[in-house]
Amino acid sequence: MAIALLVMLCIHSTEAQKKKPAEQTPQFRVEKDLLGEKQIPFEAYYGVQTLRALENFPISGVKTNFYPDYVKAYAIVKLAAARANTEVGRMKPEKLAAIEKACQAVIDGKYHDQFLTDLYQGGAGTSANMNANEVLANIALEMSGHKKGEYQFIEPHDDLNMGQSTNDVYPTAIHIALLLHNDKMVKEAELLAQVFHKKGDEFKNLVKMGRTEGQDAVPMTLGQEFHAFGSQIDAAIEALRKSEAYLYEVNMGATAIGTGLTASPGYAEKCVAHLAKLTGKPIVGPKDLIAATSSMQGFVMFSSAYKNLAVTLSKISSDLIFLASGPRNGIFEINLPALQPGSSIMPGKVNPVMPEVMNQVCYKVMGNDATVTIASRDGLLQLNAYEPVVATAIMESQALLFKVMPLFGKNIAGVTANEAVLKRYMETTVGIVTALNPVLGYEKTTELAKEALQSGKGILELIREKKILTEDQIKNLLDPVTLTGQKN
Repeated sequence: MAIALLVMLCIHSTEAQKKKPAEQTPQFRVEKDLLGEKQIPFEAYYGVQTLRALENFPISGVKTNFYPDYVKAYAIVKLAAARANTEVGRMKPEKLAAIEKACQAVIDGKYHDQFLTDLYQGGAGTSANMNANEVLANIALEMSGHKKGEYQFIEPHDDLNMGQSTNDVYPTAIHIALLLHNDKMVKEAELLAQVFHKKGDEFKNLVKMGRTEGQDAVPMTLGQEFHAFGSQIDAAIEALRKSEAYLYEVNMGATAIGTGLTASPGYAEKCVAHLAKLTGKPIVGPKDLIAATSSMQGFVMFSSAYKNLAVTLSKISSDLIFLASGPRNGIFEINLPALQPGSSIMPGKVNPVMPEVMNQVCYKVMGNDATVTIASRDGLLQLNAYEPVVATAIMESQALLFKVMPLFGKNIAGVTANEAVLKRYMETTVGIVTALNPVLGYEKTTELAKEALQSGKGILELIREKKILTEDQIKNLLDPVTLTGQKN
Protein backbone atom coordinates (compact mmCIF):
# COMPACT_ATOMS: atom_id res chain seq x y z
CA MET A 1 0.00 0.00 0.00
CA ALA A 2 2.74 2.40 0.99
CA ILE A 3 4.59 1.75 -2.25
CA ALA A 4 1.46 2.18 -4.35
CA LEU A 5 0.66 5.46 -2.59
CA LEU A 6 4.19 6.73 -3.19
CA VAL A 7 3.93 5.89 -6.90
CA MET A 8 0.62 7.76 -7.17
CA LEU A 9 2.06 10.82 -5.46
CA CYS A 10 5.03 10.84 -7.87
CA ILE A 11 2.72 10.59 -10.89
CA HIS A 12 0.55 13.40 -9.56
CA SER A 13 3.60 15.56 -8.94
CA THR A 14 4.90 14.95 -12.47
CA GLU A 15 1.55 15.81 -14.05
CA ALA A 16 1.33 18.96 -11.94
CA GLN A 17 4.75 20.03 -13.20
CA LYS A 18 3.64 19.42 -16.77
CA LYS A 19 0.58 21.62 -16.25
CA LYS A 20 2.60 24.43 -14.59
CA PRO A 21 2.82 27.29 -17.09
CA ALA A 22 6.32 28.19 -18.34
CA GLU A 23 7.67 31.63 -17.48
CA GLN A 24 6.94 34.01 -20.35
CA THR A 25 9.03 36.95 -21.47
CA PRO A 26 7.17 40.11 -20.49
CA GLN A 27 5.61 41.96 -23.42
CA PHE A 28 6.41 45.42 -22.13
CA ARG A 29 8.81 47.34 -19.95
CA VAL A 30 7.88 50.63 -18.30
CA GLU A 31 9.87 53.80 -18.93
CA LYS A 32 9.11 57.34 -17.85
CA ASP A 33 9.97 60.90 -18.80
CA LEU A 34 8.78 64.29 -17.59
CA LEU A 35 5.30 63.65 -19.03
CA GLY A 36 4.83 60.33 -17.25
CA GLU A 37 5.14 56.59 -17.85
CA LYS A 38 4.86 54.62 -21.07
CA GLN A 39 4.82 50.91 -21.84
CA ILE A 40 7.61 50.08 -24.28
CA PRO A 41 7.56 46.81 -26.26
CA PHE A 42 10.05 44.57 -24.48
CA GLU A 43 11.96 43.71 -27.65
CA ALA A 44 12.32 47.39 -28.68
CA TYR A 45 15.68 49.10 -28.34
CA TYR A 46 14.07 52.52 -28.48
CA GLY A 47 12.57 54.12 -25.37
CA VAL A 48 9.87 56.42 -24.09
CA GLN A 49 10.77 59.55 -26.07
CA THR A 50 10.92 57.62 -29.33
CA LEU A 51 7.51 56.12 -28.57
CA ARG A 52 6.06 59.59 -28.01
CA ALA A 53 7.50 60.68 -31.36
CA LEU A 54 5.89 57.70 -33.08
CA GLU A 55 2.56 58.74 -31.58
CA ASN A 56 2.98 62.46 -32.21
CA PHE A 57 4.35 62.53 -35.75
CA PRO A 58 2.86 59.85 -38.04
CA ILE A 59 3.32 62.28 -40.93
CA SER A 60 5.07 60.95 -44.02
CA GLY A 61 5.67 57.31 -43.18
CA VAL A 62 9.32 57.84 -44.17
CA LYS A 63 11.48 56.87 -41.21
CA THR A 64 15.03 57.77 -40.29
CA ASN A 65 16.15 54.30 -41.38
CA PHE A 66 14.96 54.97 -44.94
CA TYR A 67 18.39 56.58 -45.37
CA PRO A 68 21.09 54.20 -44.04
CA ASP A 69 23.79 56.87 -44.18
CA TYR A 70 21.66 59.05 -41.91
CA VAL A 71 21.46 56.28 -39.29
CA LYS A 72 25.21 55.67 -39.59
CA ALA A 73 25.81 59.38 -39.15
CA TYR A 74 24.14 59.37 -35.73
CA ALA A 75 26.33 56.47 -34.62
CA ILE A 76 29.44 58.29 -35.87
CA VAL A 77 28.48 61.46 -33.98
CA LYS A 78 27.72 59.60 -30.76
CA LEU A 79 30.96 57.61 -31.02
CA ALA A 80 33.02 60.75 -31.54
CA ALA A 81 31.28 62.44 -28.61
CA ALA A 82 31.84 59.49 -26.27
CA ARG A 83 35.52 59.31 -27.15
CA ALA A 84 35.93 63.05 -26.66
CA ASN A 85 34.14 62.95 -23.29
CA THR A 86 36.40 60.12 -22.16
CA GLU A 87 39.51 62.02 -23.20
CA VAL A 88 38.49 65.07 -21.17
CA GLY A 89 37.92 62.81 -18.16
CA ARG A 90 34.17 63.01 -18.00
CA MET A 91 33.13 59.53 -19.22
CA LYS A 92 34.45 56.34 -17.64
CA PRO A 93 36.43 54.06 -19.98
CA GLU A 94 34.15 51.07 -19.32
CA LYS A 95 31.13 53.05 -20.48
CA LEU A 96 33.03 54.17 -23.55
CA ALA A 97 33.85 50.56 -24.37
CA ALA A 98 30.16 49.60 -24.29
CA ILE A 99 29.08 52.64 -26.30
CA GLU A 100 31.82 52.03 -28.88
CA LYS A 101 30.53 48.50 -29.48
CA ALA A 102 26.97 49.76 -29.87
CA CYS A 103 27.95 52.55 -32.26
CA GLN A 104 30.11 50.26 -34.35
CA ALA A 105 27.25 47.77 -34.68
CA VAL A 106 25.02 50.51 -36.09
CA ILE A 107 27.80 51.77 -38.38
CA ASP A 108 28.08 48.19 -39.65
CA GLY A 109 24.38 48.24 -40.59
CA LYS A 110 22.83 46.49 -37.60
CA TYR A 111 19.80 47.66 -35.56
CA HIS A 112 18.71 50.12 -38.26
CA ASP A 113 15.13 48.89 -37.86
CA GLN A 114 15.04 50.65 -34.49
CA PHE A 115 15.55 54.15 -35.93
CA LEU A 116 11.88 54.85 -36.48
CA THR A 117 11.09 58.53 -36.07
CA ASP A 118 9.33 60.18 -39.00
CA LEU A 119 11.55 62.57 -40.94
CA TYR A 120 8.93 65.26 -40.39
CA GLN A 121 8.85 66.16 -36.71
CA GLY A 122 8.52 69.13 -34.40
CA GLY A 123 11.20 70.03 -31.89
CA ALA A 124 14.06 70.75 -34.31
CA GLY A 125 15.10 67.09 -34.42
CA THR A 126 14.86 66.26 -30.71
CA SER A 127 12.93 63.07 -31.46
CA ALA A 128 15.55 61.83 -33.91
CA ASN A 129 18.37 62.58 -31.48
CA MET A 130 16.61 60.84 -28.60
CA ASN A 131 15.80 57.87 -30.82
CA ALA A 132 19.54 57.50 -31.42
CA ASN A 133 20.36 58.00 -27.72
CA GLU A 134 17.85 55.41 -26.56
CA VAL A 135 18.69 52.78 -29.16
CA LEU A 136 22.44 53.07 -28.65
CA ALA A 137 22.05 53.02 -24.87
CA ASN A 138 19.99 49.83 -24.96
CA ILE A 139 22.33 48.14 -27.42
CA ALA A 140 25.24 49.02 -25.14
CA LEU A 141 23.34 47.72 -22.11
CA GLU A 142 22.58 44.40 -23.77
CA MET A 143 26.14 44.01 -25.00
CA SER A 144 27.30 44.62 -21.43
CA GLY A 145 25.10 41.87 -20.01
CA HIS A 146 22.31 44.13 -18.77
CA LYS A 147 18.66 44.33 -19.76
CA LYS A 148 17.14 46.96 -21.98
CA GLY A 149 15.89 49.84 -19.87
CA GLU A 150 18.41 49.37 -17.03
CA TYR A 151 19.52 52.96 -17.44
CA GLN A 152 21.28 53.08 -14.07
CA PHE A 153 24.21 51.51 -15.93
CA ILE A 154 24.12 53.43 -19.24
CA GLU A 155 21.65 56.32 -19.60
CA PRO A 156 20.38 57.87 -22.87
CA HIS A 157 20.68 61.46 -21.62
CA ASP A 158 23.57 61.40 -19.16
CA ASP A 159 25.81 59.13 -21.21
CA LEU A 160 24.79 59.08 -24.88
CA ASN A 161 23.94 62.78 -24.86
CA MET A 162 26.77 63.84 -22.56
CA GLY A 163 27.93 67.39 -23.31
CA GLN A 164 25.54 67.54 -26.23
CA SER A 165 22.24 68.98 -27.37
CA THR A 166 19.95 68.12 -30.25
CA ASN A 167 20.95 71.55 -31.53
CA ASP A 168 24.50 70.45 -32.27
CA VAL A 169 24.00 66.69 -32.74
CA TYR A 170 21.16 66.93 -35.24
CA PRO A 171 22.75 69.32 -37.78
CA THR A 172 26.09 67.55 -37.43
CA ALA A 173 24.49 64.18 -38.15
CA ILE A 174 22.80 65.65 -41.22
CA HIS A 175 26.10 67.13 -42.44
CA ILE A 176 27.80 63.76 -42.11
CA ALA A 177 24.93 61.86 -43.74
CA LEU A 178 25.00 64.22 -46.73
CA LEU A 179 28.78 63.94 -47.01
CA LEU A 180 28.65 60.14 -46.92
CA HIS A 181 26.07 60.04 -49.67
CA ASN A 182 27.73 62.75 -51.74
CA ASP A 183 30.68 60.43 -52.40
CA LYS A 184 28.27 57.90 -53.92
CA MET A 185 26.46 60.61 -55.85
CA VAL A 186 29.67 61.91 -57.43
CA LYS A 187 30.60 58.41 -58.60
CA GLU A 188 27.21 57.91 -60.27
CA ALA A 189 27.37 61.34 -61.90
CA GLU A 190 30.87 60.58 -63.20
CA LEU A 191 29.64 57.34 -64.75
CA LEU A 192 26.80 59.22 -66.43
CA ALA A 193 29.17 61.85 -67.83
CA GLN A 194 31.38 59.07 -69.19
CA VAL A 195 28.42 57.59 -71.08
CA PHE A 196 27.84 60.92 -72.85
CA HIS A 197 31.54 61.33 -73.66
CA LYS A 198 31.66 57.81 -75.08
CA LYS A 199 28.73 58.67 -77.33
CA GLY A 200 30.57 61.84 -78.28
CA ASP A 201 33.47 59.76 -79.55
CA GLU A 202 31.11 57.42 -81.39
CA PHE A 203 29.38 60.31 -83.19
CA LYS A 204 32.46 62.49 -83.81
CA ASN A 205 32.27 62.33 -87.63
CA LEU A 206 28.53 62.92 -88.02
CA VAL A 207 28.02 66.52 -89.14
CA LYS A 208 24.73 68.19 -88.26
CA MET A 209 23.24 71.64 -87.85
CA GLY A 210 23.53 73.32 -84.51
CA ARG A 211 20.52 75.34 -83.41
CA THR A 212 20.04 78.53 -81.42
CA GLU A 213 16.61 79.65 -80.25
CA GLY A 214 15.19 76.60 -82.01
CA GLN A 215 16.45 77.84 -85.39
CA ASP A 216 19.20 76.54 -87.68
CA ALA A 217 22.51 78.11 -86.67
CA VAL A 218 25.88 76.73 -87.79
CA PRO A 219 27.26 73.23 -88.35
CA MET A 220 28.67 71.02 -85.62
CA THR A 221 29.01 67.29 -85.12
CA LEU A 222 26.64 65.09 -83.20
CA GLY A 223 29.73 64.04 -81.27
CA GLN A 224 30.38 67.61 -80.19
CA GLU A 225 26.78 67.85 -79.02
CA PHE A 226 27.08 64.73 -76.85
CA HIS A 227 30.51 65.71 -75.52
CA ALA A 228 28.94 69.03 -74.52
CA PHE A 229 26.27 67.15 -72.56
CA GLY A 230 29.00 65.24 -70.78
CA SER A 231 30.99 68.40 -70.07
CA GLN A 232 27.96 70.08 -68.54
CA ILE A 233 27.65 67.15 -66.14
CA ASP A 234 31.40 67.35 -65.44
CA ALA A 235 30.95 70.96 -64.37
CA ALA A 236 27.99 70.05 -62.14
CA ILE A 237 30.11 67.33 -60.52
CA GLU A 238 32.81 69.86 -59.74
CA ALA A 239 30.19 72.02 -58.05
CA LEU A 240 29.09 69.02 -55.96
CA ARG A 241 32.65 68.46 -54.84
CA LYS A 242 33.20 72.10 -53.95
CA SER A 243 29.89 72.29 -52.09
CA GLU A 244 31.17 69.72 -49.58
CA ALA A 245 33.34 72.42 -48.03
CA TYR A 246 30.21 74.09 -46.65
CA LEU A 247 29.40 70.93 -44.68
CA TYR A 248 32.86 70.37 -43.20
CA GLU A 249 32.15 72.94 -40.51
CA VAL A 250 30.04 71.42 -37.71
CA ASN A 251 28.86 72.94 -34.43
CA MET A 252 29.57 70.06 -32.03
CA GLY A 253 30.25 71.56 -28.61
CA ALA A 254 27.73 74.34 -29.18
CA THR A 255 25.07 72.51 -27.13
CA ALA A 256 21.83 74.51 -26.95
CA ILE A 257 22.61 77.82 -28.64
CA GLY A 258 26.36 77.94 -29.14
CA THR A 259 27.58 78.93 -25.69
CA GLY A 260 28.75 75.40 -24.93
CA LEU A 261 26.78 75.10 -21.69
CA THR A 262 27.19 71.55 -20.20
CA ALA A 263 30.14 70.70 -22.49
CA SER A 264 33.54 70.18 -20.86
CA PRO A 265 36.57 72.33 -21.79
CA GLY A 266 38.41 70.81 -24.73
CA TYR A 267 35.50 68.54 -25.63
CA ALA A 268 34.48 70.38 -28.82
CA GLU A 269 37.94 70.27 -30.36
CA LYS A 270 38.42 66.60 -29.54
CA CYS A 271 34.95 65.67 -30.81
CA VAL A 272 35.55 67.41 -34.14
CA ALA A 273 38.93 65.68 -34.48
CA HIS A 274 37.29 62.29 -33.96
CA LEU A 275 34.59 63.11 -36.52
CA ALA A 276 37.28 63.93 -39.07
CA LYS A 277 39.03 60.64 -38.38
CA LEU A 278 35.83 58.57 -38.51
CA THR A 279 34.53 60.11 -41.74
CA GLY A 280 37.78 60.70 -43.58
CA LYS A 281 36.60 64.25 -44.21
CA PRO A 282 38.30 67.46 -43.02
CA ILE A 283 35.66 68.22 -40.39
CA VAL A 284 36.35 71.42 -38.45
CA GLY A 285 34.69 73.54 -35.82
CA PRO A 286 33.32 77.00 -36.66
CA LYS A 287 34.83 80.34 -35.67
CA ASP A 288 31.53 81.32 -34.05
CA LEU A 289 29.46 78.52 -32.49
CA ILE A 290 26.43 80.75 -31.96
CA ALA A 291 26.40 81.77 -35.62
CA ALA A 292 26.88 78.16 -36.73
CA THR A 293 23.96 76.99 -34.57
CA SER A 294 21.50 79.58 -35.83
CA SER A 295 22.56 79.72 -39.49
CA MET A 296 21.73 77.24 -42.25
CA GLN A 297 24.17 78.60 -44.84
CA GLY A 298 25.93 75.27 -45.27
CA PHE A 299 22.69 73.53 -46.19
CA VAL A 300 21.68 76.32 -48.57
CA MET A 301 24.97 76.18 -50.44
CA PHE A 302 25.05 72.38 -50.59
CA SER A 303 21.44 72.17 -51.77
CA SER A 304 22.15 74.70 -54.51
CA ALA A 305 24.79 72.38 -55.97
CA TYR A 306 22.16 69.65 -56.26
CA LYS A 307 19.76 72.11 -57.83
CA ASN A 308 22.49 72.96 -60.33
CA LEU A 309 22.93 69.27 -61.18
CA ALA A 310 19.16 68.92 -61.56
CA VAL A 311 18.94 71.95 -63.85
CA THR A 312 21.77 70.54 -65.96
CA LEU A 313 20.25 67.07 -66.26
CA SER A 314 16.82 68.48 -66.98
CA LYS A 315 18.13 70.69 -69.75
CA ILE A 316 19.93 67.72 -71.30
CA SER A 317 16.82 65.56 -71.00
CA SER A 318 14.68 68.14 -72.75
CA ASP A 319 17.26 68.46 -75.53
CA LEU A 320 17.24 64.70 -76.04
CA ILE A 321 13.44 64.62 -76.19
CA PHE A 322 13.58 67.34 -78.84
CA LEU A 323 16.34 65.64 -80.89
CA ALA A 324 14.45 62.32 -80.82
CA SER A 325 11.06 63.83 -81.67
CA GLY A 326 9.23 62.24 -84.56
CA PRO A 327 9.71 59.76 -86.07
CA ARG A 328 8.09 61.30 -89.17
CA ASN A 329 7.11 64.77 -88.06
CA GLY A 330 9.83 65.84 -85.67
CA ILE A 331 13.59 66.48 -85.58
CA PHE A 332 14.40 62.76 -85.40
CA GLU A 333 18.19 63.15 -85.45
CA ILE A 334 18.64 60.43 -82.83
CA ASN A 335 16.84 57.34 -81.62
CA LEU A 336 16.30 56.71 -77.90
CA PRO A 337 15.99 53.03 -76.95
CA ALA A 338 12.37 51.92 -76.78
CA LEU A 339 11.50 50.86 -73.23
CA GLN A 340 7.73 50.39 -73.34
CA PRO A 341 4.66 50.91 -75.56
CA GLY A 342 3.86 54.59 -75.56
CA SER A 343 0.11 54.65 -75.57
CA SER A 344 -2.97 52.72 -74.57
CA ILE A 345 -4.79 54.02 -77.65
CA MET A 346 -2.19 54.89 -80.33
CA PRO A 347 -0.62 51.74 -81.85
CA GLY A 348 3.11 51.85 -82.52
CA LYS A 349 3.79 54.94 -80.42
CA VAL A 350 6.97 54.91 -78.29
CA ASN A 351 7.72 57.70 -75.85
CA PRO A 352 11.02 59.10 -74.48
CA VAL A 353 10.15 57.83 -71.00
CA MET A 354 13.61 57.89 -69.44
CA PRO A 355 14.34 61.56 -70.18
CA GLU A 356 10.79 62.27 -68.99
CA VAL A 357 11.33 60.56 -65.64
CA MET A 358 14.69 62.31 -65.30
CA ASN A 359 12.89 65.61 -65.78
CA GLN A 360 10.37 64.70 -63.09
CA VAL A 361 13.12 63.90 -60.61
CA CYS A 362 14.88 67.13 -61.48
CA TYR A 363 11.72 69.18 -60.94
CA LYS A 364 11.40 67.60 -57.49
CA VAL A 365 15.02 68.42 -56.66
CA MET A 366 14.51 72.04 -57.74
CA GLY A 367 11.41 72.19 -55.55
CA ASN A 368 13.35 70.70 -52.65
CA ASP A 369 15.95 73.43 -53.02
CA ALA A 370 13.17 76.01 -52.76
CA THR A 371 12.04 74.27 -49.55
CA VAL A 372 15.58 74.47 -48.17
CA THR A 373 15.71 78.16 -49.04
CA ILE A 374 12.44 79.05 -47.33
CA ALA A 375 13.00 76.88 -44.26
CA SER A 376 16.53 78.22 -43.82
CA ARG A 377 15.27 81.79 -44.00
CA ASP A 378 12.55 81.26 -41.39
CA GLY A 379 14.70 80.04 -38.50
CA LEU A 380 14.11 82.20 -35.42
CA LEU A 381 16.97 83.78 -33.46
CA GLN A 382 19.45 81.21 -32.07
CA LEU A 383 17.98 78.05 -33.63
CA ASN A 384 16.23 76.96 -36.79
CA ALA A 385 13.35 74.68 -35.79
CA TYR A 386 12.78 73.69 -39.42
CA GLU A 387 15.96 71.69 -39.84
CA PRO A 388 13.99 68.44 -40.23
CA VAL A 389 12.37 69.57 -43.47
CA VAL A 390 15.74 70.89 -44.69
CA ALA A 391 17.34 67.52 -43.98
CA THR A 392 14.46 65.65 -45.60
CA ALA A 393 14.54 67.81 -48.72
CA ILE A 394 18.27 67.44 -49.39
CA MET A 395 18.39 63.73 -48.57
CA GLU A 396 15.46 63.11 -50.88
CA SER A 397 17.20 65.02 -53.66
CA GLN A 398 20.30 62.92 -53.22
CA ALA A 399 18.36 59.65 -53.14
CA LEU A 400 16.24 60.42 -56.21
CA LEU A 401 19.17 61.50 -58.37
CA PHE A 402 21.24 58.56 -57.16
CA LYS A 403 18.51 56.17 -58.29
CA VAL A 404 17.67 57.74 -61.64
CA MET A 405 21.16 58.51 -62.99
CA PRO A 406 22.24 54.90 -63.68
CA LEU A 407 18.89 54.20 -65.36
CA PHE A 408 19.28 57.31 -67.47
CA GLY A 409 22.87 56.38 -68.35
CA LYS A 410 21.81 52.92 -69.49
CA ASN A 411 19.25 54.53 -71.79
CA ILE A 412 21.77 56.98 -73.24
CA ALA A 413 24.24 54.17 -73.92
CA GLY A 414 21.72 52.78 -76.41
CA VAL A 415 21.20 56.01 -78.38
CA THR A 416 21.75 55.72 -82.13
CA ALA A 417 22.06 58.40 -84.80
CA ASN A 418 19.79 58.82 -87.83
CA GLU A 419 22.58 59.56 -90.30
CA ALA A 420 20.31 59.96 -93.32
CA VAL A 421 18.27 62.59 -91.50
CA LEU A 422 21.41 64.48 -90.44
CA LYS A 423 22.70 64.48 -94.03
CA ARG A 424 19.37 65.67 -95.45
CA TYR A 425 19.24 68.57 -93.01
CA MET A 426 22.78 69.61 -93.96
CA GLU A 427 21.88 69.55 -97.64
CA THR A 428 18.74 71.63 -97.23
CA THR A 429 19.49 74.01 -94.36
CA VAL A 430 19.84 77.71 -94.93
CA GLY A 431 22.16 77.83 -91.94
CA ILE A 432 25.08 76.48 -93.97
CA VAL A 433 25.30 79.91 -95.60
CA THR A 434 27.25 81.23 -92.57
CA ALA A 435 30.17 79.01 -93.53
CA LEU A 436 30.29 80.81 -96.91
CA ASN A 437 30.61 84.29 -95.40
CA PRO A 438 34.42 84.43 -95.59
CA VAL A 439 34.34 83.61 -99.33
CA LEU A 440 31.17 85.25 -100.64
CA GLY A 441 30.65 88.08 -98.18
CA TYR A 442 27.70 88.88 -95.93
CA GLU A 443 25.59 90.63 -98.59
CA LYS A 444 25.85 87.83 -101.15
CA THR A 445 25.18 85.11 -98.59
CA THR A 446 22.17 87.06 -97.30
CA GLU A 447 20.73 87.14 -100.83
CA LEU A 448 21.29 83.40 -101.17
CA ALA A 449 19.60 82.76 -97.82
CA LYS A 450 16.60 84.85 -98.81
CA GLU A 451 16.23 83.10 -102.17
CA ALA A 452 16.57 79.68 -100.52
CA LEU A 453 13.79 80.47 -98.05
CA GLN A 454 11.49 81.80 -100.80
CA SER A 455 12.15 79.01 -103.28
CA GLY A 456 12.39 76.13 -100.85
CA LYS A 457 15.73 75.17 -102.35
CA GLY A 458 18.88 74.42 -100.40
CA ILE A 459 21.87 76.77 -100.29
CA LEU A 460 24.16 74.23 -101.90
CA GLU A 461 21.58 73.59 -104.58
CA LEU A 462 21.48 77.30 -105.48
CA ILE A 463 25.28 77.60 -105.44
CA ARG A 464 25.53 74.73 -107.88
CA GLU A 465 22.76 76.13 -110.09
CA LYS A 466 24.38 79.56 -110.21
CA LYS A 467 27.88 78.05 -110.49
CA ILE A 468 29.09 80.37 -107.76
CA LEU A 469 31.60 77.79 -106.49
CA THR A 470 33.23 74.71 -107.93
CA GLU A 471 32.71 71.27 -106.38
CA ASP A 472 36.26 71.36 -105.03
CA GLN A 473 35.61 74.72 -103.39
CA ILE A 474 32.36 73.42 -101.89
CA LYS A 475 34.15 70.31 -100.62
CA ASN A 476 36.91 72.36 -98.98
CA LEU A 477 34.48 74.81 -97.41
CA LEU A 478 32.30 72.03 -96.07
CA ASP A 479 35.11 69.87 -94.75
CA PRO A 480 33.69 68.52 -91.44
CA VAL A 481 36.87 69.21 -89.47
CA THR A 482 37.09 72.83 -90.62
CA LEU A 483 33.34 73.39 -90.58
CA THR A 484 32.92 72.36 -86.96
CA GLY A 485 35.92 74.14 -85.48
CA GLN A 486 37.87 70.96 -84.76
CA LYS A 487 41.10 72.34 -86.30
CA ASN A 488 41.16 74.78 -83.41
